[in-house]
Amino acid sequence: MCTKLYQLTRGVLLTALWLGKLVPALAQLVTTQPSFPTADREVTIIIDLKQAKDGRAAGLLGKKDDVYLWSGAGRTETGNAFEFGPTGQTNFNAPYAPGTMTSLGNDKWQIKIVPRTYYNVPVGTPIRRLGLVVKNGAGTAQTEDFFTPIYDAKLTVSFARPTAKFLLVEPNTSVSVRANVSDKATLTLRVNGVTSASATNADSLVASVPTGTATNTIRKVVVSAQTATETAADSFLLYVKPTPTIAALPAGLKDGINYSASDPTSATLVLYAPKKTFVLVLSEQNDWTPDPASLMNKTPDGDRYWLALTGLRSGQELAFQYLVDGQIPTGDPYSDKILDRNNDSFLTATYAGLKAFPTKAQGQIVSVLQTGQTAYPWKVSNFTRPDAKNMVVYELLVRDFIASRQYKNVGDSLPYLKKLGINAIEIMPIMEFSGNDSWGYNPIYYFAPDKAYGSKNDLKAFIDKCHENGIAVILDMVLNQADYEFPYVKMYWDGTKPSTDSPYFNPTATHPFSVFFDFNHESPATQALVQRINQYWLQEYKMDGFRFDLSKGFTQKSNPNNVDAWGAYDASRVAIWKRIYDQIRTYDKSAYVILEHFADNTEEKELANYGMLFWGNHNYNYRYAARGVVNGRDDNFDWISYKLRGWNNPNVLGYMESHDEERMVFDLVQNGVSAGTYNTKDVATALERAKLAAALFIPVPGPKLIWQFGELGYDLGINACSDGNYNNDCRTAAKPIRWQYTADANRAKLLRVYQELIKLKLSQPAFQTTDYTFIANQPVKRLVLNNATQPVVIIGNFDVQANAVVLDLPKTGTWYDYFTGQSVNATASTALTMQPGQWHILTTTKLPTPEANIVPWNLVPPAPVVLATEPLFGLTVSPNPTTDVAVLDWESAYRGPVTVSVNSVSGRTQQTLTVQKTAQTLRQSVSLKALPAGMYFLNVQTTDGAQVRKVLKE
Repeated sequence: MCTKLYQLTRGVLLTALWLGKLVPALAQLVTTQPSFPTADREVTIIIDLKQAKDGRAAGLLGKKDDVYLWSGAGRTETGNAFEFGPTGQTNFNAPYAPGTMTSLGNDKWQIKIVPRTYYNVPVGTPIRRLGLVVKNGAGTAQTEDFFTPIYDAKLTVSFARPTAKFLLVEPNTSVSVRANVSDKATLTLRVNGVTSASATNADSLVASVPTGTATNTIRKVVVSAQTATETAADSFLLYVKPTPTIAALPAGLKDGINYSASDPTSATLVLYAPKKTFVLVLSEQNDWTPDPASLMNKTPDGDRYWLALTGLRSGQELAFQYLVDGQIPTGDPYSDKILDRNNDSFLTATYAGLKAFPTKAQGQIVSVLQTGQTAYPWKVSNFTRPDAKNMVVYELLVRDFIASRQYKNVGDSLPYLKKLGINAIEIMPIMEFSGNDSWGYNPIYYFAPDKAYGSKNDLKAFIDKCHENGIAVILDMVLNQADYEFPYVKMYWDGTKPSTDSPYFNPTATHPFSVFFDFNHESPATQALVQRINQYWLQEYKMDGFRFDLSKGFTQKSNPNNVDAWGAYDASRVAIWKRIYDQIRTYDKSAYVILEHFADNTEEKELANYGMLFWGNHNYNYRYAARGVVNGRDDNFDWISYKLRGWNNPNVLGYMESHDEERMVFDLVQNGVSAGTYNTKDVATALERAKLAAALFIPVPGPKLIWQFGELGYDLGINACSDGNYNNDCRTAAKPIRWQYTADANRAKLLRVYQELIKLKLSQPAFQTTDYTFIANQPVKRLVLNNATQPVVIIGNFDVQANAVVLDLPKTGTWYDYFTGQSVNATASTALTMQPGQWHILTTTKLPTPEANIVPWNLVPPAPVVLATEPLFGLTVSPNPTTDVAVLDWESAYRGPVTVSVNSVSGRTQQTLTVQKTAQTLRQSVSLKALPAGMYFLNVQTTDGAQVRKVLKE
């Protein structure tokens, strides 16, 4: 449900940071009226959406309505702020009417509530703070989580300036202080116990606090309020800026957490942070409070900070974070486990024994280190990866594949996937992303598997189990962009976007498809990070390769508003990808490198010939063909052929569906084409059309990708919401899981067709041939796989009407229909009338026949060429064969119109003419000059009857 917490509060001398409870006006994101709201009186909550830091909040800007508050109340200052909730607030992906906010203009919104009543908090139970998220109705645009305190109905005093509980300051300066009180009182300001200022019968106190001369020291500032009957106090800490010790990085250390092989009680932290002044380590060891021992050493070049931690307990987790320049709290970018203040509380059923988030830590994220860990005991250490040119990849999203959303339960589904026949799984991004509910393309910690799906050992066990079953695992890798909580976004931030001095990110993306924040892949820092990430996942988790998301974005050639220019050949992008590929090959000779590129073919061809594979999106054309659209353009999917692209190797990982494309059966039911009683919108017919599409998809030489449940005809669209309703904002929302499809007879037959097609692809030599022809720009589409011992012909009628088809098999003799076991003795002119949606796989050797009735077709004898009407006697055509003109002669008593049409062997009309027969004899020339050589049918139609004559043009 919840995502990020971005709290960037500005102080007077340096940016302030927050420790402990929040104050009413946090960076002006939220303000309240009154300033000290209480549980039992109405409070007006005002939100300035322009101050939100979550990338998804941009979808809320400029709105006039459709803005809602999703919120809760907590009984403690630092615990669960969503402990109590309003009645009916249950579905984050739907509007919540009581939370409807009122626009104040300029992206400011308000709502009025009485906290105890609104959140159903029992009388006598305190309310200490509210947890707030602002979202649109569908929950696809939202702010980060933020909080506002609730006060007891008694005397309260609070610092309005500074708003932080901990303030970093320069020596020999002063800090402006303002304290507000809920009722007039005597106010006293003390610094380390010494009175600095006071006021009587006042509702505020303004003063200036000197910082002193000693560096690396902490001073406590306290304001107290006193009336005749009550007292109250508030405080913050002043930390005088330290100067780090300059010390060379010890040999053998690398960025991140370094464990000692000989001493399980110590670890050394290394942070790459060029252009930063100092870094502190806050942890459970120092109670999350800076002290001289928490200051990290600085390397002579100024680029890195390091600190050895001692006194650790072997096997025990330690939570920690960096405090960069005293103002930026962040986890370690290389940590393999993080804790998330806002989201971990929702994972109790997914992640057993998860360490509680430390309440005194700052911000949203802390890292976890653990010495003395026991290595995962891999069962498979010598997995042989499937040949890339013959992969059948199953793409899945853990969240939408298994109801439990856990790695280990995806592993339980492997018998199903193995029976399907696939030999690789591509999992959508699983490195830590913002929130718990996501496609995963908003990464924040690249070395940590997201806990929303389980532990890192759960993930390793899943990969191990896949390898036991002969299935490779490919990780969807997101290195084009990162979300705000990624440490190297936070550390170099100018308030609205990455700063110009960032070693990793562009302040503005170079391309128009940017989401979140755009990496600069020409930067040495980014290049080093990419290398570490790739090597880590291949070696630590034994991943078998990567599908790199939005690989076309790996460029510094700026085309922020021109998609076509962005996709043109880019030599710098080619060099970037060759460098990444070469780096991977230094430590893994066979890992799959798959790019989601969609750039100019000259660029893709060069990189494909270099060894990379490419996602091949043919969703549009397969969907149109399956609908029954016949125009030779929309329904032409022959670009799935690597040979047509002019590539040397079969490196097109083609697909009909993916996570990012519309679902075929849904599209058919919504947009199918009909002719007479045949309608591809009918669900049963749509499932048959899905078989037809698969038959001219999976067998095409080269690797193929199947999107989860496509083999069962998943028929909810990409914009389906979790409740099965539709909303354009639900594109990335959780989808209903449909394992019950396996019990549906028609869908089970579609599954069986997929199983048999994959079995043929992986077992029969013809399916790996490089000698093939593929005709996909006609209504009747044909794939001929040439092989000396066992050629295969696949033919399918994508029309919504019957077509007469000359089989035109590559050799005469007996051929067998794989799915029915029937045979046909084929000659050069053997014809077949194919019904709409009918398809066949023909082989010269009879293969074991699958069970009956998987497909509804039979391989019937050649249809007669004479139409089922009264024949027209005395009709001749000459010369036959002809090179140019065929002359039709007909002698009869008929008088009236005569329509002569020339049809191809696929049944499509090539030309038509109508003449009048006014005499006993009709002699009519029919020109074939504009047509290519081949067999044609002359159809002569009158009101009395019709007849067809074959004509061969040489």
